[in-house]
Amino acid sequence: MRKFLATLGLGLGLLIGSAAAVAQAPAASAPAAPAATATTTPATPAAAAAPAAATAAPAAAAPAAAAPAAAPAPVPNKGDTAWMTVSTLLVILMTIPGLALFYGGLVRSKNMLSVLMQVFVVSSMIYVLWIIYGYSVAFTGGSAFMGGFGKLFLSGVTPESIAATFSKGVVIPELSFVAFQATFAAITCALIVGAFAERIKFSAVLLFCAIWFTFSYLPIAHMVWYWDGPDAITDAKSLETVTAAAGWLWAKGALDFAGGTVVHINAGVAGLVGAYLVGKRLGYGKESLTPHSLTLTMVGASLLWVGWFGFNAGSNLEANGVAALAFINTLVATAAATLSWIAGEALSKGKGSMLGAASGAVSGLVAITPACGFVGPMGALIIGLAAGLVCLWGVNGLKRMLGADDSLDVFGVHGVGGILGALLTGVFASPSLGGTGVYDYVANKVNPDYSIGGQVWIQFQGVLTTIIWSGVVAFIAYKIVDLLIGLRVTEEEEREGLDISSHGETAYNR
Repeated sequence: MRKFLATLGLGLGLLIGSAAAVAQAPAASAPAAPAATATTTPATPAAAAAPAAATAAPAAAAPAAAAPAAAPAPVPNKGDTAWMTVSTLLVILMTIPGLALFYGGLVRSKNMLSVLMQVFVVSSMIYVLWIIYGYSVAFTGGSAFMGGFGKLFLSGVTPESIAATFSKGVVIPELSFVAFQATFAAITCALIVGAFAERIKFSAVLLFCAIWFTFSYLPIAHMVWYWDGPDAITDAKSLETVTAAAGWLWAKGALDFAGGTVVHINAGVAGLVGAYLVGKRLGYGKESLTPHSLTLTMVGASLLWVGWFGFNAGSNLEANGVAALAFINTLVATAAATLSWIAGEALSKGKGSMLGAASGAVSGLVAITPACGFVGPMGALIIGLAAGLVCLWGVNGLKRMLGADDSLDVFGVHGVGGILGALLTGVFASPSLGGTGVYDYVANKVNPDYSIGGQVWIQFQGVLTTIIWSGVVAFIAYKIVDLLIGLRVTEEEEREGLDISSHGETAYNR
């Protein structure tokens, strides 16, 4: 244990030093709202960017006209603040215990506790790293690919600090934004553990997640979500300035309301790479490796569904009509995906299963994530129906084609579902199909010119960038971990079960 703690401490120290070297410039505070006296942090997930002369935001969130210079500084609304607090709690709920129970029920009983430990401790570690340097690297200025270290250890962030939303003159406490985004980082890293469950060292999981979080999650989050906020945009020239300082994919106009690229594709690709490099479980393809408790999996899936309302609707950062749109879209897409998955099962196997219903629900949640604030309810319905069928193929046909032992189908559900949702966002965000379109903060209205083909091409660039970036970083991170401490437990430990061999206790009394 001393050796492991020393290794982990050294690794984290090197990571912080390396990340500091990579950052190209110290963080620059984002422009404050008109006449604001507190620091304003760039807004994120709900509106990614729009191409050329417009910045994306849901049409229902029409911002007010910029206030005169002499206007008082904006003050957070108590309703928005309360909503963000509740949304943050919901995302924690969907991680611990939601994801932990969902994954735990899918493994064999001898590995139940190990999965619970991995999700619980990975989340705890990421919360700490987020406060130390993660928030600063993701959400301060630096380069188009990575932020700086101006808010290292949350330097300068106080209870009075404010963060921008997606409406001009509307703000929330920056600490609320920090906490909300910490939960996104944590669940993204925790999602990956399902790909190599039942055969990886606990220390390897922690070291890998620390490296991957630093060099994949943070840069992708910065590229997709970082911008200076709507109050910094008053005319075409200021829009050019904001675009030049924004994350690379935001500047291109990629739409990602709540994390289709940042969370799901990012984690799905890292999981697939891990499934290849860690290797297949003993007996894979020869022995029955069935879930030990679909009851717990159903409970976990239900908690995920509940928590996802905070994940998606909370990403609007305001308690308004767009949050309501994201909420209803999350409800309908998830229900539709559940039905289409079990329908596909019934057609192919003759029976719909509880595992299929739970997996279908998660696939719908994943696919609607990037689109939930940009599409109408009918668009969400179609995305959900497509997700159930496409992800069913992802965990069956595609999985056989890839030949990897992705234990809990992280890529088949999160990777495939995330890709599908990201691309379909470009289709159904179109006002002609009931979407919100792209908001132009210069004209303060929805841009009347929306090209489905053009937006899908931008979405594809975001998907491809995330796949390549996450895949390369994950491959290097796994190799580093394997070199330092090894990835896989011994054959004897795997046969005994990771509960006993890695933690000296079991999930159940025998």
